[in-house]
Amino acid sequence: MLKTGMLSVTFRDREAREIVDLAAATGLQAIEWGGDVHVLPGDTTCATEVARLTTNAGLSVAAYGSYYRIGASEAQGMAFDAVLATAQALCAPLIRVWAGEKGSADADDAYRALVVEDALRIADLAAAAGMEIAYEWHGNTLTDTLDSALALLDATDRANVHTLWQATINRAPDDCLAELESIDGRLANIHVQHFTGDPPVFRALEEGADTWQRYLAYVASVPGDRYAMIEFVGDSSVDAFNEDAAVLRRIVASV
Repeated sequence: MLKTGMLSVTFRDREAREIVDLAAATGLQAIEWGGDVHVLPGDTTCATEVARLTTNAGLSVAAYGSYYRIGASEAQGMAFDAVLATAQALCAPLIRVWAGEKGSADADDAYRALVVEDALRIADLAAAAGMEIAYEWHGNTLTDTLDSALALLDATDRANVHTLWQATINRAPDDCLAELESIDGRLANIHVQHFTGDPPVFRALEEGADTWQRYLAYVASVPGDRYAMIEFVGDSSVDAFNEDAAVLRRIVASV
């Protein structure tokens, strides 16, 4: 079943309570809480309170959006144990992680092996806690191309390992849809935004509604539960967010 939500990073400058109120007022169903501002790794007291605010508003916690870089963060002082404990306190079913800190073109076999080793380690830790992990679909990581992402998923084939997805800047909609179809059953949540240009300028989701209708119609056909979640909006505006949330709800209801 496809449900709706938002990422707290949409409004990094707002307090958690404000974000809960915004999501609830627009009729969205869940929030992915970011580990960069709103729920820092290791701050389980904050995570517990944010979980309480979220559920008391009738919303679900979709994920913990950590900034754990596989193969790098542990050595840089961000222990996955702290990330995991925070996600547990947040009652998040899934932890977002980044597939390294190098793009696929710059990653040799040794670097890929390093990322795979750490990914399997954290996947096992998450599984022991009854949680899933999902790779951020992003440039300058090992999910920056479809072939590289599929190779990583194959090398870390665990029941609790998935990937997120978002449309790649300036990639044709047909190519983006082909990516989704290739990921298929390993797909976790979808990050939704509409942009034009490079560097991207975030535009009203209504302008890209036909394209997102295609994407989310396919996603809705894939067995399992997942969220389509607004990530960024034009000018970080509340009005733009409200409009995008209404469009997202309309699309998801139609598919």
